[in-house]
Amino acid sequence: MNKQVAEFIGTFTLVLFGCGSAVIAGGDIGLAGISFAFGLALIGMAYAIGPVSGCHINPAVSLGAVAAGRMTMGEAITYIIAQLAGAIAAALVLMLILSGKADYSIAANGLGQNGWGAGYLGEYSMLSAFVFEVVATFLFMTVILGATGKGAPAAIAGLAIGLALVAIHLVGINVTGVSVNPARSVGPALFVGGTAITQLWLFIAAPTIGAVAAGLLFRTGTLDADA
Repeated sequence: MNKQVAEFIGTFTLVLFGCGSAVIAGGDIGLAGISFAFGLALIGMAYAIGPVSGCHINPAVSLGAVAAGRMTMGEAITYIIAQLAGAIAAALVLMLILSGKADYSIAANGLGQNGWGAGYLGEYSMLSAFVFEVVATFLFMTVILGATGKGAPAAIAGLAIGLALVAIHLVGINVTGVSVNPARSVGPALFVGGTAITQLWLFIAAPTIGAVAAGLLFRTGTLDADA
């Protein structure tokens, strides 16, 4: 398996099981269940494809790795293409599954897309959504870079990163549905359309800003024990 195939599969898994948990089982498992679905999907993929590609499965993480000096931009671009393709494929598969339910409507039920404002979950403002996504992604990237540093115990890196994603979702689902991952946002939005598309810019820009900021702090040695 090459790195790009691994990133495709990993992102596909995260979006299918994470967003699927929200749309298919959200009423039964609640916010905590959805949070763990995202985190457990990430943990599983961290151990499955981590040795192949590092299990970024997130364009913001790949760009954060570039900012930290751990990856070239050229390789990051190939990762991002694979991640977006995986997320789009997962959203398509999820839509096909949901279409088999008699009372499902993509307009009414969606695909677990991100958003903010009137009519979306906690109805938080755009500013709240932007601040949450920047800060949450910064902290998420900090965990990723710290847990995968030279001095960190490699065996538990996937667990630490996955649990961090669980914590982020526990706090943030009502704010934005939690992106911290542009690919996770792009996939569902492309099929849902409408507001999901017009608000998509925030879920690309904010996670990128947060991840790159964390990467730069590691690159300068501010947060890097190996520096």
